[in-house]
Amino acid sequence: MQNNDKHTISLYVSNKPGVLIRIALVFARRGFNIDSLVVSEGHDPTFSHMTISATGDRKTLDQILKQLNKLVDVVHAKDHMEDTVIEREMALMKVRCPPDKRAEIIQMAHVFQCETIDLTQDTVTFQVTGETTKLDNVHAMFGPYGVMELVRTGKVLIMPGTANTF
Repeated sequence: MQNNDKHTISLYVSNKPGVLIRIALVFARRGFNIDSLVVSEGHDPTFSHMTISATGDRKTLDQILKQLNKLVDVVHAKDHMEDTVIEREMALMKVRCPPDKRAEIIQMAHVFQCETIDLTQDTVTFQVTGETTKLDNVHAMFGPYGVMELVRTGKVLIMPGTANTF
């Protein structure tokens, strides 16, 4: 039986066309699904930071990391499952908001430190940031009111203190 742990992998890669597809193919060849993927230019614009969230067994992930670290455009790839990291995710959530429930919904959003982005006669759209579990909890709490749309960024992470993420 396979152990399907959640992994958060950071990569520091050359900022060139084709790098993303080569990385995605390494995961696909091993049958490892990518749950979320965030890519952004780093402090040095010739490199990018990638954060990949994936679920799967440790043995296969170790093989993937070895293959990723052999790719020419990958400077460093690391799983942060065991590390203490600072991680955040952002979501935009549109919730049904009839006038008779408006105060209740907005008060609950305030408790979760959501920012109201848009308010119409029938809907309210919130921005919520935090760890993945917080976003999952907010989604669950607003579920009974009717979540109409949910768009999430995926995780970004950085090592605390003076430690490098890559």
